[in-house]
Amino acid sequence: MEKVFKALADSSRRRLLDQLYRTNGQTLSELCGYLDMSRQAVTRHLSILEDANLIVVVWKGRSKLHYLNTEPISQIYERWIGKFDRHRIEALQVFKNELEDDESE
Repeated sequence: MEKVFKALADSSRRRLLDQLYRTNGQTLSELCGYLDMSRQAVTRHLSILEDANLIVVVWKGRSKLHYLNTEPISQIYERWIGKFDRHRIEALQVFKNELEDDESE
């Protein structure tokens, strides 16, 4: 998870992930259009994202396509975010049950 957090810490890499979320399977040239930086800089960002397993690369002929891999983000959600959401959902359910009980009386 260290690599995932490091990769997500940079706003340019998050923008690349956002673009892949909007349109999955983009080439380096397409992704470069979204960032005001050199092609080499975008390549380095993509390499970090790939190393963190946040994107996967598929070669289609001579084109290298980048795809979003949501599994690492799902793992972060399960470990760090989901457990906090469960308490809110349970509190809302208790509140709803109390309101229903008050209405039936």
